[in-house]
Amino acid sequence: MKKGMILLAMVAMLGVAAGCGNKPAASPPDQVNELNGALSGGAQGTELQEVQGAGNGANEASDANATTPVAASEKITIQVYFTDNDLLELKQKAREIEFSAEQSKYASAFAALQQADDDLLSLWEKVILNTVKFDAANGQLNLDIRLPDEARLGAGGESLALEALKKTMFQFDEVKQIELTLDGEQVESLMGHVDLEHPMSR
Repeated sequence: MKKGMILLAMVAMLGVAAGCGNKPAASPPDQVNELNGALSGGAQGTELQEVQGAGNGANEASDANATTPVAASEKITIQVYFTDNDLLELKQKAREIEFSAEQSKYASAFAALQQADDDLLSLWEKVILNTVKFDAANGQLNLDIRLPDEARLGAGGESLALEALKKTMFQFDEVKQIELTLDGEQVESLMGHVDLEHPMSR
Protein backbone atom coordinates (compact mmCIF):
# COMPACT_ATOMS: atom_id res chain seq x y z
CA MET A 1 0.00 0.00 0.00
CA LYS A 2 2.75 2.37 0.96
CA LYS A 3 4.65 1.45 -2.14
CA GLY A 4 1.59 2.19 -4.29
CA MET A 5 1.08 5.60 -2.75
CA ILE A 6 4.73 6.47 -3.13
CA LEU A 7 4.59 5.37 -6.73
CA LEU A 8 1.50 7.50 -7.42
CA ALA A 9 3.13 10.50 -5.77
CA MET A 10 6.24 10.09 -7.91
CA VAL A 11 4.14 9.81 -11.08
CA ALA A 12 2.23 12.97 -10.13
CA MET A 13 5.46 14.83 -9.44
CA LEU A 14 6.92 13.71 -12.73
CA GLY A 15 3.76 14.82 -14.49
CA VAL A 16 3.89 18.26 -12.90
CA ALA A 17 7.58 18.54 -13.67
CA ALA A 18 7.01 17.43 -17.25
CA GLY A 19 4.13 19.89 -17.60
CA CYS A 20 6.20 22.78 -16.24
CA GLY A 21 9.06 21.80 -18.46
CA ASN A 22 6.89 21.72 -21.60
CA LYS A 23 5.52 25.22 -21.19
CA PRO A 24 8.87 27.01 -21.41
CA ALA A 25 9.86 24.74 -24.27
CA ALA A 26 6.70 25.66 -26.20
CA SER A 27 6.81 29.35 -25.31
CA PRO A 28 10.17 30.40 -26.81
CA PRO A 29 9.28 29.39 -30.39
CA ASP A 30 6.09 31.48 -30.15
CA GLN A 31 8.01 34.42 -28.72
CA VAL A 32 10.68 34.02 -31.38
CA ASN A 33 8.05 33.97 -34.08
CA GLU A 34 6.36 37.05 -32.64
CA LEU A 35 9.72 38.78 -32.32
CA ASN A 36 10.70 37.87 -35.86
CA GLY A 37 7.33 39.03 -37.12
CA ALA A 38 7.66 42.34 -35.29
CA LEU A 39 11.20 42.85 -36.53
CA SER A 40 10.41 41.92 -40.11
CA GLY A 41 7.25 44.04 -40.05
CA GLY A 42 9.12 46.98 -38.58
CA ALA A 43 11.90 46.68 -41.14
CA GLN A 44 9.42 46.51 -43.97
CA GLY A 45 7.59 49.53 -42.59
CA THR A 46 10.85 51.47 -42.41
CA GLU A 47 11.77 50.57 -45.98
CA LEU A 48 8.36 51.62 -47.24
CA GLN A 49 8.57 54.95 -45.45
CA GLU A 50 12.02 55.65 -46.85
CA VAL A 51 11.00 54.81 -50.40
CA GLN A 52 7.82 56.80 -50.05
CA GLY A 53 9.77 59.74 -48.65
CA ALA A 54 12.25 59.58 -51.47
CA GLY A 55 9.45 59.42 -53.98
CA ASN A 56 7.76 62.48 -52.50
CA GLY A 57 11.03 64.40 -52.49
CA ALA A 58 11.63 63.57 -56.13
CA ASN A 59 8.13 64.64 -57.08
CA GLU A 60 8.46 67.86 -55.10
CA ALA A 61 11.78 68.60 -56.77
CA SER A 62 10.36 67.94 -60.23
CA ASP A 63 7.30 70.05 -59.42
CA ALA A 64 9.53 72.87 -58.20
CA ASN A 65 11.60 72.68 -61.39
CA ALA A 66 8.47 72.71 -63.47
CA THR A 67 6.96 75.74 -61.76
CA THR A 68 10.12 77.85 -61.21
CA PRO A 69 10.30 80.38 -64.03
CA VAL A 70 13.63 80.84 -65.79
CA ALA A 71 14.79 84.44 -65.60
CA ALA A 72 14.35 85.89 -69.06
CA SER A 73 16.97 88.29 -70.36
CA GLU A 74 16.27 91.38 -72.41
CA LYS A 75 18.41 93.23 -74.92
CA ILE A 76 18.36 96.92 -75.78
CA THR A 77 20.65 99.28 -77.65
CA ILE A 78 22.00 102.28 -75.77
CA GLN A 79 24.53 105.04 -76.37
CA VAL A 80 27.79 104.73 -74.43
CA TYR A 81 30.39 107.46 -74.09
CA PHE A 82 34.17 107.18 -74.39
CA THR A 83 37.01 109.57 -75.19
CA ASP A 84 39.82 109.91 -77.70
CA ASN A 85 43.47 109.23 -76.98
CA ASP A 86 44.05 112.89 -76.10
CA LEU A 87 41.16 113.00 -73.58
CA LEU A 88 39.76 116.08 -75.31
CA GLU A 89 36.12 115.15 -75.91
CA LEU A 90 33.53 112.41 -75.57
CA LYS A 91 32.76 110.01 -78.38
CA GLN A 92 29.37 108.32 -78.61
CA LYS A 93 28.99 104.66 -79.54
CA ALA A 94 25.89 102.48 -79.86
CA ARG A 95 26.08 99.30 -77.80
CA GLU A 96 23.68 96.43 -77.26
CA ILE A 97 23.38 95.43 -73.63
CA GLU A 98 21.72 92.35 -72.14
CA PHE A 99 20.21 92.31 -68.68
CA SER A 100 17.94 90.25 -66.44
CA ALA A 101 16.62 90.22 -62.88
CA GLU A 102 20.05 89.09 -61.68
CA GLN A 103 21.92 91.90 -63.43
CA SER A 104 20.12 95.21 -63.90
CA LYS A 105 20.34 97.26 -67.06
CA TYR A 106 22.24 99.91 -65.10
CA ALA A 107 24.97 97.41 -64.18
CA SER A 108 25.05 96.24 -67.80
CA ALA A 109 25.29 99.86 -69.01
CA PHE A 110 28.17 100.48 -66.60
CA ALA A 111 29.93 97.35 -67.89
CA ALA A 112 29.51 98.64 -71.45
CA LEU A 113 30.97 101.97 -70.31
CA GLN A 114 34.11 100.09 -69.29
CA GLN A 115 34.75 98.46 -72.68
CA ALA A 116 35.83 100.88 -75.40
CA ASP A 117 36.70 100.19 -79.02
CA ASP A 118 40.34 100.01 -80.06
CA ASP A 119 40.44 103.61 -81.26
CA LEU A 120 38.81 104.98 -78.08
CA LEU A 121 39.50 105.03 -74.34
CA SER A 122 37.19 104.07 -71.51
CA LEU A 123 37.30 106.51 -68.63
CA TRP A 124 35.79 103.87 -66.31
CA GLU A 125 37.73 100.79 -67.42
CA LYS A 126 39.66 100.25 -64.16
CA VAL A 127 36.92 101.37 -61.78
CA ILE A 128 35.31 98.61 -59.71
CA LEU A 129 31.53 98.73 -59.35
CA ASN A 130 30.56 97.61 -55.84
CA THR A 131 26.77 97.94 -55.88
CA VAL A 132 23.94 99.28 -58.04
CA LYS A 133 20.57 100.23 -56.60
CA PHE A 134 17.70 102.10 -58.18
CA ASP A 135 15.08 103.87 -56.08
CA ALA A 136 11.98 104.06 -58.24
CA ALA A 137 10.22 106.34 -55.74
CA ASN A 138 12.46 109.30 -56.50
CA GLY A 139 14.20 108.08 -59.65
CA GLN A 140 17.62 107.94 -57.99
CA LEU A 141 20.30 105.58 -59.24
CA ASN A 142 22.81 104.77 -56.51
CA LEU A 143 26.22 103.63 -57.69
CA ASP A 144 28.92 102.68 -55.22
CA ILE A 145 32.41 102.22 -56.65
CA ARG A 146 35.98 101.45 -55.65
CA LEU A 147 38.70 103.53 -57.22
CA PRO A 148 42.12 101.84 -57.53
CA ASP A 149 45.12 104.12 -58.02
CA GLU A 150 45.43 103.10 -61.67
CA ALA A 151 41.85 104.29 -62.27
CA ARG A 152 42.57 107.87 -61.22
CA LEU A 153 42.71 110.55 -63.91
CA GLY A 154 43.76 114.17 -64.20
CA ALA A 155 41.33 117.08 -64.04
CA GLY A 156 40.30 116.79 -67.69
CA GLY A 157 39.85 113.02 -67.47
CA GLU A 158 37.84 113.23 -64.27
CA SER A 159 35.48 115.82 -65.75
CA LEU A 160 34.98 113.73 -68.89
CA ALA A 161 34.45 110.57 -66.81
CA LEU A 162 31.62 112.14 -64.83
CA GLU A 163 30.07 113.53 -68.01
CA ALA A 164 30.29 110.11 -69.70
CA LEU A 165 28.60 108.48 -66.71
CA LYS A 166 25.77 111.02 -66.66
CA LYS A 167 25.16 110.85 -70.41
CA THR A 168 25.10 107.06 -70.32
CA MET A 169 22.77 106.70 -67.33
CA PHE A 170 20.47 109.66 -67.97
CA GLN A 171 19.35 108.19 -71.29
CA PHE A 172 17.12 105.93 -69.17
CA ASP A 173 14.03 108.10 -68.71
CA GLU A 174 13.31 106.81 -65.21
CA VAL A 175 16.72 107.93 -63.90
CA LYS A 176 16.33 111.48 -62.60
CA GLN A 177 19.49 111.67 -60.48
CA ILE A 178 22.67 109.73 -59.76
CA GLU A 179 24.19 109.30 -56.32
CA LEU A 180 27.83 108.26 -56.76
CA THR A 181 29.65 107.08 -53.64
CA LEU A 182 33.17 105.81 -53.02
CA ASP A 183 33.30 102.63 -50.92
CA GLY A 184 29.96 103.54 -49.36
CA GLU A 185 30.83 107.13 -48.51
CA GLN A 186 30.05 110.49 -50.08
CA VAL A 187 33.19 112.35 -51.16
CA GLU A 188 33.66 115.97 -52.18
CA SER A 189 35.64 114.97 -55.26
CA LEU A 190 35.96 111.62 -56.98
CA MET A 191 39.61 112.01 -58.00
CA GLY A 192 40.53 115.27 -56.30
CA HIS A 193 40.02 117.69 -59.19
CA VAL A 194 36.29 118.17 -59.80
CA ASP A 195 33.54 118.80 -57.24
CA LEU A 196 31.12 115.89 -57.01
CA GLU A 197 27.44 116.72 -56.53
CA HIS A 198 25.27 114.61 -54.23
CA PRO A 199 23.25 113.66 -56.13
CA MET A 200 24.04 114.55 -59.72
CA SER A 201 20.89 115.69 -61.51
CA ARG A 202 19.86 115.93 -65.13
